Amino acid sequence: MALTLAEAEKVLADNFAPWVLDLGLAVEETGERHAVLRLPWSGRLARDGGGISGQALMAAADTATVIAVACARGAYGPMTTVQQSTTFQRPLSGTDVLVDARVTKLGRRMAFAEITLTAEGAEEPAARASTVYALLG
Repeated sequence: MALTLAEAEKVLADNFAPWVLDLGLAVEETGERHAVLRLPWSGRLARDGGGISGQALMAAADTATVIAVACARGAYGPMTTVQQSTTFQRPLSGTDVLVDARVTKLGRRMAFAEITLTAEGAEEPAARASTVYALLG
């Protein structure tokens, strides 16, 4: 029931605000209850000190959740973020970030996910997030 990479990329292109698309996110992998997106390194996303800003990482986690929920449902449907909690564990600088969103519970009206953000090639995550979504349709 998972979306193909092409279907997931279309969900990304058709359903997000232009500023989210400006992050340059790309769908790397899809599965029945998960999606992995790549957030490419850009100096435009860096904050003072050169690390990727928390706002960019949180937006990437939020976006990856939408794709993962669409994969779990077999199609995109309207949804909205109810809650997101993010913990930053180490800075990210000069590297792409892999954003792995996994749906942990999918109900009729709510979806829950855990997201790991890891520098490409690293083993330890740089940030973790958990999200709750209301499914609207």
